[in-house]
Amino acid sequence: MSRFHALIPAAGIGSRMGGELPKQYLELKGLPLIAHALIALAREPRIDRLVVVLSPDDAWWDNYDWSGWQDRMQVLRCGGAARAGTVLNGLQAMAEWCAADDWVLVHDAARPCLPGEALGRLLDIAADDAVGGLLAVPVADTLKRADAGCRVEVTVPRAGLWQAQTPQMFRHGMLRDALRAAGDDMTDEASAIEQLGLHPRLVECDSRNLKVTYPQDLRLASFILEHLND
Repeated sequence: MSRFHALIPAAGIGSRMGGELPKQYLELKGLPLIAHALIALAREPRIDRLVVVLSPDDAWWDNYDWSGWQDRMQVLRCGGAARAGTVLNGLQAMAEWCAADDWVLVHDAARPCLPGEALGRLLDIAADDAVGGLLAVPVADTLKRADAGCRVEVTVPRAGLWQAQTPQMFRHGMLRDALRAAGDDMTDEASAIEQLGLHPRLVECDSRNLKVTYPQDLRLASFILEHLND
């Protein structure tokens, strides 16, 4: 029977946040962002193992108390120069104990407010899909494509458009092969799967599952966490 594992790429620096501290370690309600992401994943009992992929030069992880996580979490210091390389390196290291048909849920370290019901829905739906799937949100705002002078070139019809989120859930072997073929340009795992000619399943989530990208996002994430289970 296929198992479920989570992989959290955490080798980036989060340049759009500013400052010297990598984004995954910014404090949110007394904990680093990545801890909130791990807690959300750990609440799902079907997830067997949590794999965190750090940069080989990471100097911050060991500053935090991770006691109590040892039985379920594995830390790998094999992150790459870009997200795709970090995920691929993690998958290749996992191959020692992870079966090719096991499911891997790749989740952003900077998404601290993952709703438990959405995570459960992803596992329920994607596990029965031949390809896999990802959490996403239908686009609600009007979209404009800009020209080189930052003027509106065209309004993009939003019908059928979705904003991709994480986790993104695919079979270990399929995702590893897709990322090997795709190279470092992929900004999410589903894009690599699409390049194989496959069509991942979109599983609806909502705006609570935000990615902390800019400093003001921390205040919004704090509010969401306070009311996540309301």
